[in-house]
Amino acid sequence: MRVSVVVCVYSMERFDDLVECVESLLAQTYDDVEVVVVVDGTDSVFDRVEDQFDETSNVILHCNEENVGLLESRNTGAELVSGDVVAFIDDDAVADERWIEELVNSYEEQNAIAVGGKMTPLWVDGKPEFLPEEFYWLVGVTHRGFAEGAGEVRNTFGSNISFDREVFLELGGFDAEIGGRKGDANLQGGETELCARLREDYGEGVWYNPQAEVGHKVFEYRTKPRWLVDRAFWQGYSKRAMESLVSESGNEEGQYLHRLFSEFVPERIRRTVLSPSIASILQFMMLIVLTAAVGAGYLYGWIKW
Repeated sequence: MRVSVVVCVYSMERFDDLVECVESLLAQTYDDVEVVVVVDGTDSVFDRVEDQFDETSNVILHCNEENVGLLESRNTGAELVSGDVVAFIDDDAVADERWIEELVNSYEEQNAIAVGGKMTPLWVDGKPEFLPEEFYWLVGVTHRGFAEGAGEVRNTFGSNISFDREVFLELGGFDAEIGGRKGDANLQGGETELCARLREDYGEGVWYNPQAEVGHKVFEYRTKPRWLVDRAFWQGYSKRAMESLVSESGNEEGQYLHRLFSEFVPERIRRTVLSPSIASILQFMMLIVLTAAVGAGYLYGWIKW
């Protein structure tokens, strides 16, 4: 089984991160791996990418004629590759050396048509003590309560998700009109919409393998309270938008919200009362603030959509 991995880049600021990402893909324990780097319409970035990887085996390079956004760039990458499976990873992520091997294991053992894995944090400037694990999803990291081990889920993060390539192409790939990182940049959820269509057309979700790990770099600006609150607001907005686009998209969020208030919040209250600490108090306060921000964004999305 040949696996093709698509990684997209736009800014020169991410070049060093891109190199580290691609090197992690070329160092996999699984041998039959192909990498395609899609530069989203930035000639200066493509020139550097070409200098870095032009003579590297199993690496395909492509530059869009113009900036078309992340989702369309991923679709382009999927069309260029030759693998049985097409996987997606972000340019600021680093794959565990067994990532592809674990994805392939799930395809073979579960007869899956889509497989994703766990996102782990790579704290670039240190872990913020105030950020609760329940909201790690704001920084692109698998959060507490996401799944109870391996099993079928609606979708995993877009930086650790893969599909049977024929299935992906038959579905038409990601819906580029959703936005991604172009157009309405605050609207996220391309993988959510695609996986909803996957379930509708094929009756299956994504098989989650927590052993298939990808590390996601969490830069300093992503640990600032103001950025996190803003991110939470627009994530709430996106969730409402996804519900408008895909009627079944909100089930997992509803289940998680129920666990948040029935299990996680009471547990944090007990922990804070029995063993008070600055970190536990800050995390509890931030949990409430972020939950409120998500709710406000959802209400705004309800009005707009």
